Amino acid sequence: MLQRGRTIRPCIMAALAGAIALCAPAAEDPRPQSFRVREQPLSPGPRITPFLQYQAEQAWREDDDRQKAWDAIHDQRELLKTQDELRQKLQQMIGGLPAVKTDLHPRVTGRIPMDGFSVEKLIFQSLPGVYVTALVYVPDDHSKKHPAVLVPAGHAPDGKFHYQSLSQRLAGRGYVVISWDPVGQGERSQFWDASAGKSRYNLVCGEHAVIGNLAYLAGANLARWEIWDGIRAVDYLLTRPEVDGERISITGTSGGGFQATLIAALDERIKVAVPSCYISALPMRIYNRIFADPDSDPEQDLFGMISNGADHPGLLMLMYPRPVLVAAAVLDFFPIEGTRKTVREVRRLYERFDHGDRIALVEGYHPHQFSSENQEAALDFLDHFNQMPVRHGLPPVKELTDKELQCTRTGQVMLDYSDARSLMVVIREYYDEHKTGPGNSLAKEYYGDKYSGVKDWHVSEYAGVPPGQGQITWEAMESSRTDGVSIDRYMLRHSKLLEIPVLHIHKSAADKRTFLLWFREGGKATAEDWPEIKKYVDEGYDIVSFDFRGLGETRMPYTAVSPDDPALGALDFDHAYVNSISGVLANHVYNSLLIGRPYFLQMIEDSEITSRFAREKLGARVVAITAPGDAYTLASAIAETLPGIELLPRTDAKVLKWSEIVEQKREIWPIQYLLPSGAYIH
Repeated sequence: MLQRGRTIRPCIMAALAGAIALCAPAAEDPRPQSFRVREQPLSPGPRITPFLQYQAEQAWREDDDRQKAWDAIHDQRELLKTQDELRQKLQQMIGGLPAVKTDLHPRVTGRIPMDGFSVEKLIFQSLPGVYVTALVYVPDDHSKKHPAVLVPAGHAPDGKFHYQSLSQRLAGRGYVVISWDPVGQGERSQFWDASAGKSRYNLVCGEHAVIGNLAYLAGANLARWEIWDGIRAVDYLLTRPEVDGERISITGTSGGGFQATLIAALDERIKVAVPSCYISALPMRIYNRIFADPDSDPEQDLFGMISNGADHPGLLMLMYPRPVLVAAAVLDFFPIEGTRKTVREVRRLYERFDHGDRIALVEGYHPHQFSSENQEAALDFLDHFNQMPVRHGLPPVKELTDKELQCTRTGQVMLDYSDARSLMVVIREYYDEHKTGPGNSLAKEYYGDKYSGVKDWHVSEYAGVPPGQGQITWEAMESSRTDGVSIDRYMLRHSKLLEIPVLHIHKSAADKRTFLLWFREGGKATAEDWPEIKKYVDEGYDIVSFDFRGLGETRMPYTAVSPDDPALGALDFDHAYVNSISGVLANHVYNSLLIGRPYFLQMIEDSEITSRFAREKLGARVVAITAPGDAYTLASAIAETLPGIELLPRTDAKVLKWSEIVEQKREIWPIQYLLPSGAYIH
């Protein structure tokens, strides 16, 4: 009888359970607010988020370190030693310069007579197959040698054509002038769609973003090739019988000001430099680049630029003791306060060694432009240091059309020359030349000299005050329960300013289970991810899901609108935020490069902080990690880097390899995965 009861009772219970299940309402999915840690989301609009403030404060700390090093310079010998060390660092930051100067193969494709000078249309090769389109303005007086001026073009879609007024004024004063298209502008598009008659990206900063991001992965910088074009332009000038090789100067505005600064810093054949609308203080750009100048421009964000002391004061110091005039616009998005600060600091060095007359600042009350008043001051400065006659005013100009000044037959070198090589190909070749070295491991990169020591940080409950360095504090927020699953919400705080919203999703079982770190590309789990999350919970995992700095709930609720390509700002918020051509996240990524700690490594740090919390507060003993889609790349990197975290495989796993991105010359990929020299990681 007992035996029979034992066999019947389970059947009865199963039948009852089935009946109850049929009568009971279906389990509801959690509400969206169950996945939000903040009680109130940030209101839309530009703001100084904790992450942005953190980046700025780090930049200023590194700027203080540079100033302390400068204060220790007591004689010219020490200054020149510091200068030499910085020049070597700058070369390393751009990936070095080509070792061989190949034949320029210069070709003049046309000549336009003007009043007192002529304009020659020139094409030369800065590297084999890398064609540079340039205009050379040559005075008619051939009875003597003339000083020469390089005019690198700033960010304008028509490149060198945009700067013909300045070039004509210089020629009118007796200078031989060469002005050329930077790669990705004017007649040098690298992504030209012949059927559409335009680039696949904009010809202001868009192509630079695509090329420059790939160059980072290969361990170089787009600036390497821009600087080389300028150095080869000097080489070309020295072949001209009209040019006095001892009197070569350079001036340019905006992106041309950037090129003028770096070319002069690395080529001492340039005797006088006048950068316009570029010099400021990079810590001040950490903020305003997002709000006023959001377009990606990787060549201006050298990896370690602030942390290595190669900020704008350092670049100007590389010109000592040569004459330098900084032209500035008071209403520029390059902050004028930074310009004044930088010039003051460099002037003190010049004055300390009796060269105070060789550095000057001119300001115009206007937005970002090389204004007439600044041009006049620039020409007077150049005249003075090139032993030219004293003159006043600006010579008149006769603007020519783009078509009249076109150097190529089709308007694009990539169409004119069958042997023309895209810079994407050149970058791939650069990588091929350098990949034979020993390479590096991701763990070695992460635990390098910028590692913050998270493994030794103290974990404790939040006490209402910002945590100091070496502390992780947690604050329990609200919890919810759905279908036997709890969603506990926490806010982690660390590094005084930074916050990590965290979800702990689990059943109530008290046994020690495996904790699974789970995230997607945009951050922690949302209500849309519930089916997958529930599957892992039912398999016995405790889920810990979190937002990386600058993602999820820590995003700035703001869409950066590109002045170069306003259509990018019309994207939906989620896509506009992560856009690599012009987006808030891209600017966070470049800020991180300036201060020497790539954003990708900072995301690994957020994972380490969260896993410390899971172990210390939640009792995790075994920690695994996984993520869907492209986010699996980051999950894999975290497991590879941090000891004690195991990677949970997925059937849909996708891992981006930096080496394959370079080898395949991929144009667009998630900007948050940018890691300088990542292609050499083994």
